[in-house]
Parts: sequence; C-alpha cells; structure tokens
Amino acid sequence: MNIWRKILGSLVVLLMISSSIFIPLTEDSRVEAATSYASLQNKINNILSDSRMKKASTSITIRKASTGEVVYQHYADKGITPASSLKLLTGAAALETLGENYRFATTVLTDGKVKNGTINGNLYLKGQGDPTLLKGHFDNFADGLVKQGVKKVSGNLVGDDTWYDNIRLSAGILAEDEPYYYAAPISALTLSPNGDFDAGSVMVEAKPGTNGKATKVTLTPVTSVLKVVNNSKTVPKGSKNTLKITRQVGTNKVIISGNSPIGNNGVKEWISVTNPTIYALDVFKKSLAEKGITFGPSSKIVQGKAPKNAKALVSRKSMPLKELIVPFMKLSNNTHAEMLAKEMGKVKYDEGSWNAGLLVMNEYAISVGLDVSQWKFEDASGMSYSNKVTSSQLSRLLFVVRSEPWYNTYKNSLPVAGLSDRFIGGTLRNRLKIAPAKGNILAKTGSLENIKSLAGYANTKSGETLIFTILTEDAKASTIPVIDQIATAITNYR
Repeated sequence: MNIWRKILGSLVVLLMISSSIFIPLTEDSRVEAATSYASLQNKINNILSDSRMKKASTSITIRKASTGEVVYQHYADKGITPASSLKLLTGAAALETLGENYRFATTVLTDGKVKNGTINGNLYLKGQGDPTLLKGHFDNFADGLVKQGVKKVSGNLVGDDTWYDNIRLSAGILAEDEPYYYAAPISALTLSPNGDFDAGSVMVEAKPGTNGKATKVTLTPVTSVLKVVNNSKTVPKGSKNTLKITRQVGTNKVIISGNSPIGNNGVKEWISVTNPTIYALDVFKKSLAEKGITFGPSSKIVQGKAPKNAKALVSRKSMPLKELIVPFMKLSNNTHAEMLAKEMGKVKYDEGSWNAGLLVMNEYAISVGLDVSQWKFEDASGMSYSNKVTSSQLSRLLFVVRSEPWYNTYKNSLPVAGLSDRFIGGTLRNRLKIAPAKGNILAKTGSLENIKSLAGYANTKSGETLIFTILTEDAKASTIPVIDQIATAITNYR
C-alpha cells in the first residue's frame, strides 16, 4: 500500500470539501436556542461574562443526545486547540478500526536451538505495540524459559521494535516536556512502571534520608538505563521542601536537586527514557538474571529484527482494547493515544507510522459524516498546539458515536465527574464534586498552557442527556472554574 498516495488522495478530498479552513468569526455567534432551552442559554451567557473569559477564544456547542439538535452555540465554528479532548476522536477511530477485542502481542523468540540448557543463538524480545507491559510480565517470560530448560544464552539479547517506524516523538512535543511521562518516546517495544501504564517512563522517587546527607532515591522498575545524579540534601524537619526531579533533555541523566526536610514524603516523578526499546531490554535482562538465566561474556543488548524463521518460545497478549481504553481515556494517557494511532496505521496500511495512523483517523471522521475541513491534527494525543477543531464538530462526533456498536465501551471510558476512584473519575475526580454535577457528567478533559476544554455528556435534572463541548484558549487565567460552572448549569437544567 502506497501510504503517500492515500494521503494525497485525502488531501484532495479536503480541498474539495472546503477551500478555507477555520475562517475567523467577526461577530458573536450565539444563536437563539429553542424556546424551551432559553433559560439555559441565558444562564450560560451570564457565566460567559466572567472576567476570566474576556481574553479567551471560546467555542461552545450543546446539543440533544437523542436527536442531535443544537440547543446552544457560542462561536461554534471557531477552530480551537482541543488539547486532550482530541482523544475523543482517537478513541472512536481505534474502537472502529481495531475492534473492542483487539489485543497487542509480545513474543520471545530465538534463532538458535536449546542444547544442554543453552540457547546457541540470539534471544529476541519482539514488541508489537503493547503499552501495558510490566516488569511482572518479563518475570513470567523468564519463568517460561526456565520451564523449557533454558539456563544460558550464548548470543545477544535483541529488541525487535520494527512493528512501528523509528520516529519516536510526535509533532509539537516541546523540549520542556520531553523528560516527562506524558511526552515519552513511542516504540513498539516499551515498558510501563505500574498499572497506570505510562509506557516509556520510570517512577523516580526521592525521600529524605539522614540529616545533611543526600536523599534516598528509588527507581521503579529498577533499571540502569537512567543515570541518576543526586545533588539533593536532607534537611531538618520544618525546612522548606525544594526537592525537584527532572531529566536533562536529550540524555538519560536524571538530575535530583533541592532540599527534602525530614518527615516529608519526598517527591515522585514519572521520568521518560530516551529509548523505550533499550529500557525494556534492560529490565527484561534483569528478570532473566533473577531466574538464573545468564548470557555469554560477549553477549550484548542490541536492537534488531527477528528472523522470519525464528522460533517463538513464550508470548503474551495484552488486555483487550475495551479494557485498555479505560486507563487511556480516564487518565488521558498520551502514549496510549500515539501507540493506538501507529497501530491503526499498521493494521490498515501495514505501516506503523503517524502518517498512516492519522490518515486512518481522518478517514474514520469522513466515514461518519464529520466535516474534516474543520479538523486539524498532527498527533493523536492532543499534545500539539497546532491541533484545531470546532466545538460543533467535536459535539457532532459525540452524537454520531452513539449509534456505534461499541458506544457503551466508549462512554464508560470517559471520566465521571467528582468520583474519587481514579479509574472511574479519572481526570474529573477532583472536579464537579457537588450535586447535581457529581456523577452526572461523563466527559473528556483537555489541558495545555492557556488551553482548557471539556467535552462529553451531561444528564439534566429532567433526565435528558445533553452533549456539550466547551473549548477555550488564549486565556490569561485558568478557565476551568468557568467551564465547570457551565457544565453544572447543564446538569441543573430542568
């Protein structure tokens, strides 16, 4: 499949649909809602007079979930950077393209034979995009090899990440974000530190130790990929906590600085690694060593491609997508979004790239009748400030997915307002905690600097479900309080 020919074809479609994208509006686009919704319209208009909204660019659409009828608009066709609200499209396209029961595979193979407990050849760890791999899974792989009599490997430990291309960072990632989990590099072979599945990152924790001495640092999982430079200091109880953990951009050098007072809980950061494939191999080798499997004196950890005739020794498949979509959407996991994009490209066009994946997302949007001239996205997570969408189109997406066979899975993946469980409330667990908003809003959050959004479904006091999309950018003060007031007004509506 010539992906570039497909991309060119899609561009032609876009040009045919519209010759101008995101025409700026020159007058207030508020429209009269249906008479029965006039009180809601007036309430929202009053909320929008808040001083925090004066400098903000805002796009709002509210429509009936039952019919799609728009009952309120405010600059509905203005393109706004959606931040993580873009994941609403990514999640829908993934469920449609891959299916609810799709699983990611990881396999351990060899190109040699086992004789007298020794694999005379290389051992390959082949990743196919599973973002849920944990240290415990590598332990299980090692157990499986031990059961087959493996005690030693004469060759190299090879990481095969060729399922995806070798472009690691999506467009728009800023240097200041690169050291942290939410901007981790994307690889078909990667590892997560815990059940949040922040693939490609390591939990780095620093706690106070002995007064006057450096803090105590732990890495989860234990890995030699990150090189820790600990310049921090333990100070007396009651002192100011200035502890900071970061990674030097472009390197694996983790810098720990500042003071940590005795009695303090310390600081924990999820730090990304520069090469997820080597990170996975490093931890896998530790799992093998813990089970007594050794390597020859000249063995190395390298990246490469498993031969076609390599023999599979042990393997696993991830949880199905209908389960994976919960941490993805609830916790707004950026690496999941980008890996899903590449997986869609791999499955549909045999190319695990952003070009192919974003094309699939674009094609899905067209297939459900969205106006793709009103969408611009250069990643799948919403990290890029160049992404744009209108509230009208985002709410249209939320309407059309209600007819999809996987809609319940999609809806249940959205954060629920005010519910404290992380895998229920997600990014809304500490917002909208008072009735009637609490428990009655299921919505995707979005947040970048000076950009805030909320889009989803709200149950009103009368029992009706309304679809709402609120997008804001360029605000000097946070617009979250105003957004939450609007969402609360919707749930208060009779």
